[in-house]
Amino acid sequence: MRELSVVLLTNFIPPYRLSLFREIGTQLGNFRVLQSITMPAARPWIAEYSGLEVETQRTITFRTNWRHPYGFRDPLSIHIPYDTFNRLHRLKPDVVISAEMGFRTAQAVAHRLLHPRSRLIIWAAISEHTEEGRGSGRRILRRTLMPSADAVLVNGASGAKYVRRFGVASEKIFIAPYTTDGCRFSALPLARNGVERRRLLYVGQLVRRKGLSALLSALSRWCKVHAEEEVELWLVGDGPERADLERTERPPNLVLRFCGNVSYENLPNFYKQAGILAFPTLSDEWGVVVNEAMAAGLPVLGSIYSQAVEELIEDGVTGWTFRPNRSDEIDVALERALTTPLEALGQMGVAARKAAEHLTPGFGANRIMEAIRFVSGQARKEDTAMVCQTVKR
Repeated sequence: MRELSVVLLTNFIPPYRLSLFREIGTQLGNFRVLQSITMPAARPWIAEYSGLEVETQRTITFRTNWRHPYGFRDPLSIHIPYDTFNRLHRLKPDVVISAEMGFRTAQAVAHRLLHPRSRLIIWAAISEHTEEGRGSGRRILRRTLMPSADAVLVNGASGAKYVRRFGVASEKIFIAPYTTDGCRFSALPLARNGVERRRLLYVGQLVRRKGLSALLSALSRWCKVHAEEEVELWLVGDGPERADLERTERPPNLVLRFCGNVSYENLPNFYKQAGILAFPTLSDEWGVVVNEAMAAGLPVLGSIYSQAVEELIEDGVTGWTFRPNRSDEIDVALERALTTPLEALGQMGVAARKAAEHLTPGFGANRIMEAIRFVSGQARKEDTAMVCQTVKR
């Protein structure tokens, strides 16, 4: 494959994406990232770009609320980098990958039209659930932008189904699930003592979208029925819902530990002290904590409104799944998780690690490279046969 010049347009570089972007850069040789901001203020992460060519754009940011049909409002920051077209004109990339479907991509489409030899890949990191309640304006914009894409990257089957609504042909859809450098998580011992094996762990922002209120209600119901059992839930992360969650009335045998924000480097220390990841989200495009937990040997008690849970978790084998807006399903999944014998929980942890071991940065980069080869006319026969397949194994 001849060396191509590729530019990625994205909001910012989270630490779990760094290894993926480095791998893409290694495979391409000429790879540059244009980011809108260095890092959101709400994220406890340090901006790290070593090994990458990164430019931070001139950007306007405004804040709004996302109102979802499931009843939550989520604070949303919208970043509008207004110099995208000029930067692309200066760099003259062979391929542009735009990781959203708004104003940034509109500028990339304009560049594509004025530079017919260039190619555009829209990276639609979405699912059907994340796009509910987004409004007619966004749907119209997406219906306008999608026909200009030479290929579309999605996280999983739900994302693929969503973009097909806008007339994207199946052969142009490439599935690239979220990956991260799982070595620090997979290096953790699988063995847990009895207390750790039963301990529930949540990792993420404390916002309504994550479904924690419904989870605490279900845990309270379970603990009232099983008054002789103590249940621990550790919550790693922070956010506007913390105060309400701390004030939630609960039985004395339900123990909550609010750990606050934790650096990404320190996350493995919390995974190794827990036995089950709780991920009750009402809407998530993926949920990279599922990758991390599985690599660490934790089965996942998770919502199918996370694309990671939908794609990776086999119910009863690597975790327990439920719809988070159905309290009866949460209760059933919780009962199954909390009454699973310790030995069986250990076996599920082993199965979870094995099921996630292929989700390496190299795996993710290879999927993205398939899309790049496709749009540049350098696709291999074995690449095209892998278009639009799920990541379950």
